[in-house]
Amino acid sequence: MRVATYYSNSDVRVEEMPVPDIGADELLVKVHASGICGSDVMEWYRIKKAPRILGHEIAGEIAEVGNEVDDYKVGERVFVSHHVPCEDCKYCESGHTSVCDTLRSTNFDPGGFAEYLRVPAINVEKGVYHLPDNMTYDEGVFIEPLACVIRGQRFLDIKPEHTVMVIGSGLSGSLHIKLALSKGVSRVIATDISDHRLEAAKKFGAEAVLKAEDVTQDRIREINDGHLVDRIIVCAGVVSAMEQALEVVDRGGNILLFAPLKPDERLSLPVWDIWKNEVSITTSYAACDGDIKEAIRLISDGEVTVNDMITHRLPLEEIQKGFQLTAQGEDSLKVIIKP
Repeated sequence: MRVATYYSNSDVRVEEMPVPDIGADELLVKVHASGICGSDVMEWYRIKKAPRILGHEIAGEIAEVGNEVDDYKVGERVFVSHHVPCEDCKYCESGHTSVCDTLRSTNFDPGGFAEYLRVPAINVEKGVYHLPDNMTYDEGVFIEPLACVIRGQRFLDIKPEHTVMVIGSGLSGSLHIKLALSKGVSRVIATDISDHRLEAAKKFGAEAVLKAEDVTQDRIREINDGHLVDRIIVCAGVVSAMEQALEVVDRGGNILLFAPLKPDERLSLPVWDIWKNEVSITTSYAACDGDIKEAIRLISDGEVTVNDMITHRLPLEEIQKGFQLTAQGEDSLKVIIKP
């Protein structure tokens, strides 16, 4: 079968490898659609594990079923979660499934940028979901990123009366905009350095869009009835974006650091201001079973539309172009590979 092997953002090679053999308690899935995630082009993170077959936003069709698997049949359409938790450790029991050791060590084989993948037994048990009849494979690609967004907003405790600001309006930021609006949020403000992404944010429902360099307290108060921002979601993994969030968050407000910094980068916190203004800072990573099921429901019911976010559909042979488009972020939002 054909696979796309990642060596660097500028070196993704289409190669050949055998179709994986499956065990009695495993599945073989034919990949019909695989999304390129923003994390796939975080070169500082990915290159240390290269060469590797990436791809974790997948939807496909069951091609083979192990003889000990009873819940799935050949031909069924599925989404497969690449990481799954044990559901028994102290982290899982406390609601922090995404820091579970099992979740951080599980994966399917080889990766979503391949024609087929093997689903290990634990993923079969805890990470395979049937696609609703009205959901396309392309829409299924959005289940994982939307589930991560759902988890983040749950931690952020967004309510309809809040003004929400999204810093960084790429794919994740756009999903945050759509999800917040689906909850009846009163106002969403979006920022980015890209005019293309700001145009998309406006199309997706942001009431106000600002270039990142134009964000000031005075400008936010002008937009937001004299107030700063109740809830801020940082989807840009740079120090300046996080500092900007701290500058414009309102008293009693919450900030979600949805994007990470590089491991060696540090953020200086104005602890006095955070303390006296009762500002909360939270983070989220990955998604859990409940978030995935909610993402499937929201897409299937049309409460969060995703087809209008797809900018490119490419065959596996053009995956290098897809990585370049995603890394540059100027003329693309969601790139889907069709193995």
